[in-house]
Amino acid sequence: MKATVLIDNIAEVNLNSEWGLSIYIEYGDKKVLLDTGSSEMFVQNAKTLGVDLAEVDFGVLSHAHYDHADGMDAFFAANDKAKFYLRAGAGENCYHKLPEGDKYIGIKKGILETYKDRIVFAEGKVVLSEGIELTPHTTQNLAEIGRCNSMYVKKGSRMIPDDFSHEQNLIFETEKGLVIFNSCSHAGADNIIKETAASYPGKKICALIGGFHLFRSSEEEVRAFAKRVKETGIEKLYTGHCTGEEGYQILKEELGDRVEQLKTGLVMEWNS
Repeated sequence: MKATVLIDNIAEVNLNSEWGLSIYIEYGDKKVLLDTGSSEMFVQNAKTLGVDLAEVDFGVLSHAHYDHADGMDAFFAANDKAKFYLRAGAGENCYHKLPEGDKYIGIKKGILETYKDRIVFAEGKVVLSEGIELTPHTTQNLAEIGRCNSMYVKKGSRMIPDDFSHEQNLIFETEKGLVIFNSCSHAGADNIIKETAASYPGKKICALIGGFHLFRSSEEEVRAFAKRVKETGIEKLYTGHCTGEEGYQILKEELGDRVEQLKTGLVMEWNS
């Protein structure tokens, strides 16, 4: 199994970066694209890296925010066959509450209708192929995390705290154990590890890849988070994007070599 970062906030030389995330994953004879960043820039990087997006078998949207979804139309232009899997709770309705007013941070308006023939809404646990699954969150009271982060979804005329029912885990089974991808981990990376362990009893979890949404967190909060993650026993964390530079450095202090920096062009490999 091989995963290549097509876009992240930082990049290797000669590659583009932006506030967003996109990862291309090769697993046996299957190819999966997780997220599309916030523009078509991941397509440019894919060409530079020798990745043929036309060969992708499955597209997956980790959650319904613009910095992961706004390159979807560019993907559909590059690939005419792959279905794109969103969680059933996904819509064009995510907002960030700010003092100056509500800011739209959701999927580009109109995308879900324009590409409805390519989009699949996943409910419950979904098997994409042998060894590749999508799972919903099972952690309770996630709306409180949404409220604390001023993240809301619009339901009719009402704005309610986001419970991240539009977020999903992409899980691969390898010889070393389960590898989890969750691009922003809004439910909490420690919670995601625990809920995955509960969903796959007896299976070892060897790695979690994604942003951890710590860029607005205090040093005390990040250190407490690092302690909780350490207690899960997970072996490896690859993180970037919304973790933030300061958050990453604190995690590095607390977790050492267990943590590595995501960046555009990074290649990660596991025996599958």
